Amino acid sequence: MLRRLRAPMLAVASLAMLSACVSFGAKPPPFLLTLDADAAPAAGAARTATEAQALTILIPTAPQKLRTMRIPVQADNASVAYVEDAQWVEAPQRLFQRLLSETVAARTNRVVLDEGQYLTAPGEQLAGQLMEFGVDAATGEAVVVYEAMLVNAGGKSVTQRRFEARESIGAAVEAKPVGEALTRAANRVAGEVAGWLAG
Repeated sequence: MLRRLRAPMLAVASLAMLSACVSFGAKPPPFLLTLDADAAPAAGAARTATEAQALTILIPTAPQKLRTMRIPVQADNASVAYVEDAQWVEAPQRLFQRLLSETVAARTNRVVLDEGQYLTAPGEQLAGQLMEFGVDAATGEAVVVYEAMLVNAGGKSVTQRRFEARESIGAAVEAKPVGEALTRAANRVAGEVAGWLAG
């Protein structure tokens, strides 16, 4: 009887020791971050545009340090860390593209399309690179740098312009204040892009 009980008890003890040493997944953050646009198009308003007047905003490319759900902290020219417990609800490039589309649609008269929405021709296309979208540890600021590239409807001309915004994150590099500062900076950049496109 004792021998029959000993084997299962040893198995349970071994499993308990193993679970103390092995992690089967990262601990989830207490909450996920997103970006909210300061401006959004009015509900119910219809817009019509010719092919040349429509604008398709593409998801920007990004360097490797931004191709993650985490928020990078640039400590110096050679090292990057990440904000503890800070994680986006989806890829920051996609969040920024959606915020940019909402802002441009609200502040201009353009018909703004997502790259997956147009059925025939995309009209003008706004591509670009999200070059910075994180924390500058040296200055204590959230930094958003977007290099926009506007391609006309015929694809015969390209206009390029860089936009940058910085917002203070306060004394502590923590998830909530960093997320809020990045949202403010992203909205400033999106507003400047909308002004450029409207002008």
